[in-house]
Amino acid sequence: MFEQSGVLTSRQAIEQLGRSGLRRRLDRSQWRRICSGVVLTHNGPLTAGQALWVAVLLAGPTALLAGLTAAREGGLRFTGSGPIRILVDSDQQYPDLRRRLPLDMPAVVVHRTGVLPDDDRQVGRPMRTSMARSLVDAAAWARSDDEARAIIAAGCQQRRVAPAEILAVLERMQRTRRRQLIRATAVDADGGATALSEIDFIRLCRRHQLPLPDLQQRRRDRSGRLRYLDAYWRQWRLQVEVDGAHHMDVREWAADMRRQNDVWIAGDRILRFPAFLIRSRPEEVVDQVRAALRAAGWPG
Repeated sequence: MFEQSGVLTSRQAIEQLGRSGLRRRLDRSQWRRICSGVVLTHNGPLTAGQALWVAVLLAGPTALLAGLTAAREGGLRFTGSGPIRILVDSDQQYPDLRRRLPLDMPAVVVHRTGVLPDDDRQVGRPMRTSMARSLVDAAAWARSDDEARAIIAAGCQQRRVAPAEILAVLERMQRTRRRQLIRATAVDADGGATALSEIDFIRLCRRHQLPLPDLQQRRRDRSGRLRYLDAYWRQWRLQVEVDGAHHMDVREWAADMRRQNDVWIAGDRILRFPAFLIRSRPEEVVDQVRAALRAAGWPG
């Protein structure tokens, strides 16, 4: 029972205690009946981990945590909330959960799949899909293309998955939703872009036929510290830095200025853009990058 966070099917409880033992604990309110077929080994509210077990046990023997639910269980940090996502084999019959879930349970969405090889299964408590499969499914089920790209980028940026693993899952899932978008995002991440803002920047370069920079290039500053350049055109000695919101902090701002001065002293040009500008005013970003490249000798 401890391996399931104190959530048991009625059959499991009867095997451990017998019918009379289970009935006695429920009658004395020592345990709580969650719904038909599932009990909780205390009478308090469900924890987040127990809610996952309830969803998996109700969905049937092939059920796995999936999508963002599984990815978060695997360590992914991603903002926002949503239902518990469950994946089951396409030929499995599962009950209508809407009538069985208690009031203190989050919503549960069950998806069917005919493609679930062993490589896409991750041993865990509860069982879940692998990180790569979880991210691909989460991107396919996302509310928008932007959210889908952010999910894939977050998995790669946080080193929870390698882009090649995403591409391997896509090879097995030829009909998944947003397949081309997921693939393009993983390919960009494989090229060195780790944050969504960097991936957006590379897409801008491609769309406007600018030369593609090297991404996440390692370089030591004047103090000997190893730095990573967001984008660098070595031939024209031009750097582009894409600043997230944390760069607005005073301490980050001062450190950024010191690094920018070091770049200038070393003889490189540097452009800096806030991440929101790449999405909200991409033409302005492209114009400045093009002008800087031409000033550095790019024929255009």
